[in-house]
Amino acid sequence: MVRRFVPFVALALAACGNLVPGGRAPSRPASGVPPAAMASEQTRRCLADLSAAGARFSPVPDRYFEAGCSTLGAVTLTGLQGDEARFAVTNLGPVACPLAETLSAWARYGVDRAARQVLGSPLARIETMGSYSCRDVAGRGRRSTHATAQAIDVAAFVLADGQRISVIGNWADGSEREREFLRLVHKSACKRFGTVLGPDYNAAHRDHFHLEDGRRGGFCR
Repeated sequence: MVRRFVPFVALALAACGNLVPGGRAPSRPASGVPPAAMASEQTRRCLADLSAAGARFSPVPDRYFEAGCSTLGAVTLTGLQGDEARFAVTNLGPVACPLAETLSAWARYGVDRAARQVLGSPLARIETMGSYSCRDVAGRGRRSTHATAQAIDVAAFVLADGQRISVIGNWADGSEREREFLRLVHKSACKRFGTVLGPDYNAAHRDHFHLEDGRRGGFCR
């Protein structure tokens, strides 16, 4: 069902790929392959891999917003596949496809399995605080990775039996098993994402896990 969107995205990428803030076309790499063609091919492969992983999503047309803010090669996610069933993802805006792919693997192998092993019930829903947002890093004067749809803030996990495990409610004050579950999924995230920030990083992350794609094991706190 999802695959029928891919040709549309490829056309959209081809049409939008030469646009950059200020109207200048990006230069060609040494290989002579236009950047738009390289980006669209990478996106097509990512969409195919995401579909093969069982995710439910819709591609998002490339868009530039304010300086430093864009959604390129992005998708909107509505569902991810676990070992036994599909589960929902809520409150997400556009997500860069490679980040969506990493989230899909983490949700299945890191979260769903931990929920069944530690809490005795499979995952039913991941609740987020969003993804794309055209904003700066607080107090830094530079764009956040949210500004390019390359970060997701995860707030809570709802299990099939009705348990709801939230970062703000259970990281420090949950039961022993709830705390163990949250630390397991945090540790698993650190093995897959480039940057993972949680309650132990600072007060601004007391209620969520901030997840960025990139080099695995880049920064985990």
